[in-house]
Amino acid sequence: MKQLIVLMGVLPILLVFLSQYTLDQKNNDNISRLQECVYQAKEQAKQKGCFTAEIKEEMINKIGNYFDISEEEMEIILEEIPQYRTSVFDDRELIYYKVSVPIKKIMAGNRFFGITDEENSGMYTIESWTASELLRE
Repeated sequence: MKQLIVLMGVLPILLVFLSQYTLDQKNNDNISRLQECVYQAKEQAKQKGCFTAEIKEEMINKIGNYFDISEEEMEIILEEIPQYRTSVFDDRELIYYKVSVPIKKIMAGNRFFGITDEENSGMYTIESWTASELLRE
């Protein structure tokens, strides 16, 4: 009987660890999809010299579908002024981008450990620069 009582006390804790593994896999898959979307948009922007409205809209739609979020929940800062490639490296040819999306559930069983839903969320951000490949005509 004593062992059954101990098992009933330990089992919920062990189940939290099992569900955390599943949640980590889901979050990693979402992050990989986000990185793929941003990478594709960045490669298109390199060719065009900036993030055009079409590139931005396509990226927002893909991210929105993958994460089931609206554009208002995303934080997106993109270079929309064309940058041109120069014969030598120059900071003026760099295209800046920053994309952040909310990760709504980081830890499984958060309430079991006394963590609120607001504390159990965060933003995943991809921020970088890329060199333009657009030649000045």
